Amino acid sequence: MEAAVANDMSDPQHNDKPKPHKCTVCNKRFATEGNLLVHIQMHTQQKSYSCPECEKCYNNCKSLRIHMYIHNMKHKCSECGKCFQCNVDLTRHRQIHSGEKPFECSVCGKQFSQAGHLTVHSRIHSGEKPYKCQVCHQAFSESNNLTSHMIVHGNRRPYYCPYCGKLFKTASYLKHHSYVHTGAKPFSCRHCSECFRCRDSLKTHLLTTHNEGTCFTCHICQKKFSLKRNLDEHIQRHEGVKRYVCDECQKCFCTSYELRRHQVMHSDVKKFCCGFCGKDFKRPREVMQHFRRCPYVVGFDDLL
Repeated sequence: MEAAVANDMSDPQHNDKPKPHKCTVCNKRFATEGNLLVHIQMHTQQKSYSCPECEKCYNNCKSLRIHMYIHNMKHKCSECGKCFQCNVDLTRHRQIHSGEKPFECSVCGKQFSQAGHLTVHSRIHSGEKPYKCQVCHQAFSESNNLTSHMIVHGNRRPYYCPYCGKLFKTASYLKHHSYVHTGAKPFSCRHCSECFRCRDSLKTHLLTTHNEGTCFTCHICQKKFSLKRNLDEHIQRHEGVKRYVCDECQKCFCTSYELRRHQVMHSDVKKFCCGFCGKDFKRPREVMQHFRRCPYVVGFDDLL
């Protein structure tokens, strides 16, 4: 039964079994309606099955049942003591200790411990992006990336910042936001004393300062980027692709960030306030511009 489910979750091109049941969110197909319903819960993020041992939550009873194998110590690594849900996961983990990487990329020679990792890596060279968002039509090379992306189109924001009350769609968004209040910079450079709030900033630093990492070059204008997604957004501008549409005025944008920034003009909410005169503004840059002419700030400068 578990093998059948695993086959249902694989790529369509690697499985000839009929899959009449199609997910309307990400277009993935399944052999049975039950497997489709389990998959749909990934998009809705309903996790009502909690583990009594560690209280980790899952969106279906099968996933919880598999997870419970961790607590019965059945599949335990003899090297480090880590436990796994099944023998397949344990076998893959043991390759970390042995250093075995039997799967090699025929293009760049990079080696991988798992065939699936090589398949995903090969899409860097081929440019293949088989997973497509049905809302904004953005394509992804991995199904996990598409699942994470779908959160952008949802309206649920269950994660609350205790410092400012701002709401977020994921726990990771909230965690990164909290660094603004705490001043934490958990990502440190291994070569110097520089620290950063986010991993992307560290990657950019390593590439530009220490020449470590991969540089992504635009094939049209040869402009270089430290992050792959920045290159993808840049190429969309060359191609004139604007997938994000404003519901109010139908104006189109290349990125979700540009759309969110634009949508502020349609809202009456003013979240930014001048600390001197109490005047409210929609955007932080408007506050900065206001500071230059705020009568209280000007008067304060005269007293110095």
